[in-house]
Amino acid sequence: MSISFLSAVSARWVRRRNRDRGRRPRARTISALTAGALLTASLTGVMTDGGASADASAVPAAPRVVPLPVSMTSGKAGDAFTLGSGARIVVNDASAVAVADQLAAILRPSTGYALPVSKGSAVAGDISLAVGDPGVPDAEGYRLDVTHSGVEIVAANGHGLFNGVQTLRQLFPVWVESRTVRPAGWTIPGVKISDYPRYEYRGAMLDIGRHYEPPSVIKTYIDEIAAYKVNTLHLHLSDDQGFRIAIDGRPELTDIGGQYSGGTSKPGDGAENADPGGYWTQADYVDVVKYAASRFVTIVPEIDLPGHTNAIIMSYASDEAQAYKDGTIYDPSVNCSNKKPPVWNLSNQVNYSALCPDSPLTWRIVTDIVEQLSALTPGPYFHIGGDEVSTKLLSHDQYRDFVARTAKIVKARGKSAMGWNEIGVAPFGSDPEMPQGVVQYWGVAPAGAGGDSARTAVQKGMKIVMSPANKTYLDMKYTPGTPIGTSWACVCDNDVFYDWEPSTLVPERTASGTTLPAVTDEHIIGVEAPIWTETLKTLSHIEFMAFPRLTAIAEIGWSPKPGPDQPDRSLASFKVREAAQGGRWQVKGQNFYPSTQVPWGLDLLAGDRTLSDRNEVSGALATLAAPGRALGELSATIEWGDGTSSKGRLTGVEATDRTANGLYTLSGDHTYRANGEYQAKVTVSVDGRDPVVAGFTVTASGVPSCTTTITGTRSGPLTVSSGVTCLDRATISGPVTVRAGAGLYASRSRLTGPLTASGAVDVLLCDTTVSGPLSLAGGGRVWLGNRNGGCAPVKINGPVTVTRTTGQVTIDGGVVSGPLHLRDNKVSAAPSVAGNRIGGPLSCAGNSPMPSNDGRPNTVSGPKTGQCAKL
Repeated sequence: MSISFLSAVSARWVRRRNRDRGRRPRARTISALTAGALLTASLTGVMTDGGASADASAVPAAPRVVPLPVSMTSGKAGDAFTLGSGARIVVNDASAVAVADQLAAILRPSTGYALPVSKGSAVAGDISLAVGDPGVPDAEGYRLDVTHSGVEIVAANGHGLFNGVQTLRQLFPVWVESRTVRPAGWTIPGVKISDYPRYEYRGAMLDIGRHYEPPSVIKTYIDEIAAYKVNTLHLHLSDDQGFRIAIDGRPELTDIGGQYSGGTSKPGDGAENADPGGYWTQADYVDVVKYAASRFVTIVPEIDLPGHTNAIIMSYASDEAQAYKDGTIYDPSVNCSNKKPPVWNLSNQVNYSALCPDSPLTWRIVTDIVEQLSALTPGPYFHIGGDEVSTKLLSHDQYRDFVARTAKIVKARGKSAMGWNEIGVAPFGSDPEMPQGVVQYWGVAPAGAGGDSARTAVQKGMKIVMSPANKTYLDMKYTPGTPIGTSWACVCDNDVFYDWEPSTLVPERTASGTTLPAVTDEHIIGVEAPIWTETLKTLSHIEFMAFPRLTAIAEIGWSPKPGPDQPDRSLASFKVREAAQGGRWQVKGQNFYPSTQVPWGLDLLAGDRTLSDRNEVSGALATLAAPGRALGELSATIEWGDGTSSKGRLTGVEATDRTANGLYTLSGDHTYRANGEYQAKVTVSVDGRDPVVAGFTVTASGVPSCTTTITGTRSGPLTVSSGVTCLDRATISGPVTVRAGAGLYASRSRLTGPLTASGAVDVLLCDTTVSGPLSLAGGGRVWLGNRNGGCAPVKINGPVTVTRTTGQVTIDGGVVSGPLHLRDNKVSAAPSVAGNRIGGPLSCAGNSPMPSNDGRPNTVSGPKTGQCAKL
């Protein structure tokens, strides 16, 4: 273990060296071998786009932001801003406080800075969030300026400020996403950004109907999508496999309809192999709605009607319903499915269920659901589903009339009906009682007849949300070997999700002499990326299928349309910027698919070190984010700064077929032969290419001024009459005596006889066993273990007496088999007797100040008396 042992000469040398170099003091230092010690102040290495090595002491890399801002101008090298420990987050309006608090919650854990939120005027070094005119045309827009003196985000409201904060996060090193303090240099490049969205609706959909997920998962997903300026979460709350929201007065919908999750059963299995289901209370739903609103995300609830309703039908028309509450709710009239009575089918089959439009109970159920969910939802839309209803179950006219009647119920509750593209057959725009609804286009053949539902919808004046399944459905497999997900729409990796244009996806089409219009930006309100959960059971599965592809849809929804005036709005540019997100996800602990289509880079973080105890380095030196890289692809070298180098050891959790690899740890071992300050660096490369470098400073001050060093076994008594004798992994078989003015330093050693010191300068014992009594009188400093000094605990097989010490007394974490007595020690700081196991009495008297246990009580087999009575 380690010990901070500085001779007077060593201490003066280090102070002089630091003064001469003009170095700023570090926030803190950690002993090389103290448990958990890794990194303090640091430099961060990142791989440059060209593959050359880079070091964080250089100018920060150019911003790599997703979604691409409308306008972004990089500043000069001198414009870079470094966030300091004294920085504030300053607001000028009460409406900015919540966003400022969220920014502080992101930055505080990783930086360790206080970052108070203050109202008033910003000064140099601050981050300013200002409500004002950002000079952009949209309420969600913002202006972000980074200069050497500070950061300013200006927006018309909190939503715009929130969007600006998401961009600011991506300017910082990836380590800013950490939930624990990281030793990065928090420097960001100078830049001027003006930004606003292309589409008002930028959505993601999460299906909890097929496989139940608790509110905590949805909250995490909200945070993940909001980071890329997605502003709508469409919640698919019911399907054949489950009904997931409590409806007052209808507990059967969740008691029966919510009891299973799909994804594991074959069609004939019924519920035999089902995962457990579940449902949300209305309080759960309101909590999620409020949480989303705090991230400026609007919730769109969906109850799929009239198909995908087997869970509802089972709640009223099944044998289970007949047995529920003495059959009082049983009513088979709602069942227009292909099974009578209905049976559970928890597979991914579709087109087998439908509610009967002629049943009065159907409309009482629909009205209750729409009425209650609408009252809980502040957003403008209620999604009524409407997809995949076979004409074998409901005729065309029955389906059309069902949609129309449902849309009117939605309108009566103050919402606009939204649904999958099939709902466009209803008389939207022609029936005076019908609202102008929104069609969500999910087709896969838009150029031909497959796009006619969208064309017909815009003819009626309806608006469109684009969700073509073969370009936006996040549950589609990446490759044929992806172990989760489905492939009915496509097997589509990252590039497919970016390389399409909403405004030209559905062109004009003439058929049978009739021309149907193209769907253009005049009709499109936005885009959405749905994820269905037939095969997805956990948040990790959801993240694996959603990322990185969701970032492509986020950019399509936010960033300008590609064109000559937007050269960076291209697949090539996007993939470079997307690659920069991988390290962020790893630092956050967020799963993703490390697609081979993305040119993932490396991010390396190393920390300065202050060494003691023979100047040994052992263990973790750096942290590496290497998305998609196996350990075997990587090689690491450590240049220690003293003319020597060695290979580094990389360890960590590698990827599986459904999880990305985690962060890797780079470790090494080295001993510096002399005190000094060394400029070391670590280099990591991929198969010898594309190196990334991080530098760090090693301050070596732990080589004691040893007059004599003893290792191995030595018999007979040992007397230290002058100078400092150092025992290093030594065994001394006789008694040890330290005379006045001399010193003894023992580490990882064993003394089989008693130890006596009188007037010694230092007696410092670390990770050492003494088999006889220990008597120390009139000395300058006594350490019997000291965790604050990196000195491991000791074991004393006999009584311990420490008297008349004038320097420092620390007895920390050790084992003393006999009595422990502290008497008449006059020291500047309270003697520390903490966390020890003492086999005999503990007594203290005449000490000034009184001894302390530093909040770690001792375990004492005998009485505790005098000044140590409460230790």
